[in-house]
Amino acid sequence: MSNNALRRFYSASVSIATIANMVGTGIIFVLVAILNADVVARGVFHDPIRGVVEMVIFSLALIVFMQLPDVVRSNRLTRSDGMLLMMFESRPGAARIMTRVIDLVAGIFMALIAWTMWPEFIESFETCHFITPPEFGPVPTGDFLADMSAAFGRCEYSGTPGIFTAPWWPIKLAICFSVTLCTIIFFMKALIGSKGADLFNIGDRPA
Repeated sequence: MSNNALRRFYSASVSIATIANMVGTGIIFVLVAILNADVVARGVFHDPIRGVVEMVIFSLALIVFMQLPDVVRSNRLTRSDGMLLMMFESRPGAARIMTRVIDLVAGIFMALIAWTMWPEFIESFETCHFITPPEFGPVPTGDFLADMSAAFGRCEYSGTPGIFTAPWWPIKLAICFSVTLCTIIFFMKALIGSKGADLFNIGDRPA
């Protein structure tokens, strides 16, 4: 693959990671609004919003995994880099090679997570029977909205029945998307190295 093709592919990955980060930030704002509304409802009307705890638990997974690729892209993932920082002062060439190796290993681990999570997402999604005939419950009526409502009711869910429930497959899909994008970014950083860092202004030295 040519250098220009690598640049375009990496730039596209960075753009997707940035958009995903913005989505995660938007979820945070929505969650803050819900929490503030719950505080007002509790303190003023003595009638708390039902399911706030379940909403927080459900949202946290989305927030973390939607923002993870941009964290990887900007070298802000938590790590112990004291030895690398010292090596960059005395042996910058060896430090860059070690950084590439670390990014490669991290990419392999992310790929393993994606490979593990994809079947779990498929299994969770299939519990809804959006396309296939359901094993139980009402048969499709031909009414799109009614059939979709019935399908979501069959989904594997998180939460507390009667208070707040949400299907699990969006969370698992977000995890698959996140770790797959992290895999691509790690592999591109391992492949491009310091030259790619200069091209894309991402910095080869750990933050």
